[in-house]
Amino acid sequence: MSGSITVMGLGSGNPEHLTLGSLRKLKEAQQRYVRTKEHPVVGWLEETGVGFTSFDAVYEAKEDFPSVYAEIVERLIERANRLPEEQEIIYAVPGHPMVAEATVKLLRERCPAERIPLNIIGGESFLDVAFARLGFDPIEGFQLLDASDISAGTFNPRLHTLIGQVYDEFTASDVKLSLMDIYPDNYEITVGHALGVEGSEQIVTVPLYELDRVSGFGNLSLVYVPASMDDALRIRTLDRLHEIVSILRSPGGCPWDREQTHQSIRKNLIEETYEVLETIDEDDPDHMREELGDLLLQIMLHSQMEEEVGTFSVFDVIQELNEKLIYRHPHVFGELSADDAEAALRNWDAMKAEEKRRKGIEPERLSALSGVPRDLPALMKAYKLQKKAAKVGFDWEHIDAVWAKLEEEVLELREAVKTKDLSEQTLELGDVLFSVVNAARFIGVDPEEALSQTNSKFVRRFSYVEQRLHEAGKTPGTSSLVEMDHLWEQSKENERR
Repeated sequence: MSGSITVMGLGSGNPEHLTLGSLRKLKEAQQRYVRTKEHPVVGWLEETGVGFTSFDAVYEAKEDFPSVYAEIVERLIERANRLPEEQEIIYAVPGHPMVAEATVKLLRERCPAERIPLNIIGGESFLDVAFARLGFDPIEGFQLLDASDISAGTFNPRLHTLIGQVYDEFTASDVKLSLMDIYPDNYEITVGHALGVEGSEQIVTVPLYELDRVSGFGNLSLVYVPASMDDALRIRTLDRLHEIVSILRSPGGCPWDREQTHQSIRKNLIEETYEVLETIDEDDPDHMREELGDLLLQIMLHSQMEEEVGTFSVFDVIQELNEKLIYRHPHVFGELSADDAEAALRNWDAMKAEEKRRKGIEPERLSALSGVPRDLPALMKAYKLQKKAAKVGFDWEHIDAVWAKLEEEVLELREAVKTKDLSEQTLELGDVLFSVVNAARFIGVDPEEALSQTNSKFVRRFSYVEQRLHEAGKTPGTSSLVEMDHLWEQSKENERR
């Protein structure tokens, strides 16, 4: 057995709040370490003859806080392993060891595996002082956040929020920017420095936009964001969207929304998807934002319908998606590697196949063409079917064979047209289009995208023809083909210029 580690809390910063038991244990200890000397109690203890070995140098040597905390824990464990069983290391930390203390979390994970006894002695937390000095009751709803690990999604405006580890103006600036994603610029927040430490305490209330202009940030600084029941503050959250959709579908909600079923709004999902695609083609971010919202609404409505009968909710959808993304990207979240997009795709396919096996499906026994959605547009479906067949070797060896096949199908279509048989003409035209898709695949062009661009080009040129005819007091219906063809060529020439 090795020596033990006892973690002791030094309290929020007021030496008078250090317990007699903790003070006595510190004085008796032979090996005393402190995470940082940047704490009022440490200075007071050293004045009374209780010295420490600090890890402040580690902060200077490492590039980020996780590396600092990992190094401190590694050194403590190494030193404990060199001690006889009856000896202990005292490791002192600011505040309470179990509140916002990353090194203690790591020690609790590591020590059992290392067979090192770990003891925790509490101390006054900065939370105790904050509740009293900032004047709010945590029973009303409260969240504690780390300034180094926050984003807009971590905030719940209905809860009182304390943000710790706001070490400097740069961190305060990051906190401000994250808060501004949810709160208005003039929302009043409070900055607390050295709460409860006589002669050092400062409490300043400022509008949010001035947060990083407050002076005095340090190891004992925090930011307090008061709770608010204003729904306008939740307007950017998924929770609020979920709430709105559930209200719309409720007995007191919208009659139209209540009556909808999966089938009745099925076509809406398709239409909204194509409207998003249109904004992408037009490179219109503002319009894209709106249309993506409309598409998200369809997902919310379908999820809400299932939530009402108890099968799943939109949060289950999000969970499954998160799990899938993590699982299918082992080169990002796991131990595999992928040097390029092709390798990443191979990883994705391998993990996808493994998911099927876990569900009792044998990928090897599935058709090579499985997984292509039934209702895809025909051109897109042809492209995907060909790609899947090509993966298993069912493909032309050279593009010359593709051209020969295309010419063959065009000749067969010509012959079918002579027969006046509509059914045969339809089949032969389909073969021509399928061969064109093959050619597109061989040259690395998505046929759906290519045709979409040609459609847009046709609309653009024909609109030019209509505009010029209108300027001349004419319409396409009152103009000759020669006139329109001339204007069409003008449009082409303008584009080339």
